[in-house]
Amino acid sequence: MSRPLSPTARTTITRHRERGREDRADLFEVLDEALVCHVGIVRDGEPVVLPSIHGFDPDGPDEGGTLYLHGSVAAPWLVQAPGETVCATFTLVDGAVLARVAFSHSMNYRSAVVIGPARRVDDPAERDHALGLIVDHVVPGRTATLRANTRKELAATTVLAVPLAEASVKIRASGPADEPEDVATGTWAGVVPLRVTAGAVESDHDAPVPDDVRRRLADWGAPSSA
Repeated sequence: MSRPLSPTARTTITRHRERGREDRADLFEVLDEALVCHVGIVRDGEPVVLPSIHGFDPDGPDEGGTLYLHGSVAAPWLVQAPGETVCATFTLVDGAVLARVAFSHSMNYRSAVVIGPARRVDDPAERDHALGLIVDHVVPGRTATLRANTRKELAATTVLAVPLAEASVKIRASGPADEPEDVATGTWAGVVPLRVTAGAVESDHDAPVPDDVRRRLADWGAPSSA
């Protein structure tokens, strides 16, 4: 059985608490579907937030599972992050909620916040595992079709691990919350569903699209001719 979410004071939801989730499976679902996370760190006394591709292992070596991030060894935030607390946020936008008054406009979304100490992954086996998870997060099964990383590529890459123990999940999945008197005006309101969709594939050198990519395209609702 997976460990339930147990938010600390830093991750406790204070507004619209009814939208909070306590099941760790909800956290994994958001991390699995989100293609990009935003990582915040204080660098030289200033807050910095950067987008990053990620991977995660629910059974990783850290408490609650492990979030993996990677980037260039020359990236200042990756150099400074080990031993520091980082904050990673994930957001999936499921719909635009268009209400009858400006104040009630909103979004339907699934979001997660992970806060924890970052550590640099130096163990070769864990680093290979983490890099594979990051690649396969975008296209599942992709790593198995690729050659192994070279020493030069590994030397140029930093991998960070963040425990998933301290996290929160918040979900809104409903229509406009208008007051009865505003509903009575007859002004239109509703929800416009939104989702990630793939376009036609642009193959390099006109190579045929492999099965792993085709399966991912199906997830993203690509045109049948892709």
